Amino acid sequence: YEALHTFELQAPTRVIEWARGSRICVAGYGHSGGNEILQLLPPPTLQAKETQGLCPERDFKVECGGFSSRPVYSLKHVPDTSLLVTSGPPDSSLQVWQVSAEDSDVIKSVSSISTENGTGQPWAKIAATSARAPWVLHGSRLNNVQVTEVESKKNVYVAASRSSEELSDVAFLDCNTLLVCCAKGQLCLADTRQPQGPLEAAAVPSAPCGQRWCMGVRHGPPGPAPSSQPVARLSSGGQLTLTDLRKVSEPLACVKCSVSSPSSSTEFLHISWAPALEGCLAVSGFDGTVHVYESRSWDGSGREAEPLFVHKGHAFGGPDGSEGPPVVTAHTWHPQKPRTLLSAASDGSLHIWDWVQSCGSC
Repeated sequence: YEALHTFELQAPTRVIEWARGSRICVAGYGHSGGNEILQLLPPPTLQAKETQGLCPERDFKVECGGFSSRPVYSLKHVPDTSLLVTSGPPDSSLQVWQVSAEDSDVIKSVSSISTENGTGQPWAKIAATSARAPWVLHGSRLNNVQVTEVESKKNVYVAASRSSEELSDVAFLDCNTLLVCCAKGQLCLADTRQPQGPLEAAAVPSAPCGQRWCMGVRHGPPGPAPSSQPVARLSSGGQLTLTDLRKVSEPLACVKCSVSSPSSSTEFLHISWAPALEGCLAVSGFDGTVHVYESRSWDGSGREAEPLFVHKGHAFGGPDGSEGPPVVTAHTWHPQKPRTLLSAASDGSLHIWDWVQSCGSC
């Protein structure tokens, strides 16, 4: 490791979100109520733009917080605002939070966004943007995908679909284009300029039936058009497929992740692109590790891919008496530091780490 910092949360979290000024937002997902939503300041060494020497302060600091009566399964910071949007059981509604000004340490609930026929639906997957206005993209199934203006709660886009396929991920590709991934692996594109536009399913990766899939979309510095960026899909069996949205019928690459066994549960399955490293992505949710891969040499052979680096810190950090080894519940890349990642596990541990570049293009 180049650096490794650890922090013990009061309760496990399954969300890590970068907010204003490189703050970190985390939240609990317990079903007994009273789940904390915290905004943390990273250690000063990780906030500096240049590498520093020894620093006396090496821990995270809790800057502000609040409590949610619901489990928080997803949390998104609305860019260029002080608003957070969360979702979680028992339905597909959203909760909107205000991160208070500097003279207060409270994150307070300000409103909720209900969805039609949302009762009994799975929790909503969410994405946020402020390219035109503070918008949130949300939905639990293909037939209830919509974009809502956060502050006015006005629906600015509702997709048309007869399918009730459950969703695993949603994303804004730009201010007009949406991408959703179904739990069975289908990708669907939509355009907010076409109200009631149909969601058209793209190809499903060739994989055994019964596997569930998640999606990773690259959000990095301005560059190629979003549609030219490959989309990564990861299955609960460890299959990883890269797809060019301009030609979804032929995957760019297909490999098998180097995991010890298929995921017995898909609730923590996660794949993400590095924003500042071309071709690098991270995978977690199978066990107590995070695997980092370099994808530019992949082909369609389906061979097993060797990871560049494996973070095993959570696997050995479980408290005495815990039920089984910890599982990584979430990870995210630092938006500016190329090889720095954050990861959280089911034992309440939060790690931020930077691996040493040994060889290769990364």
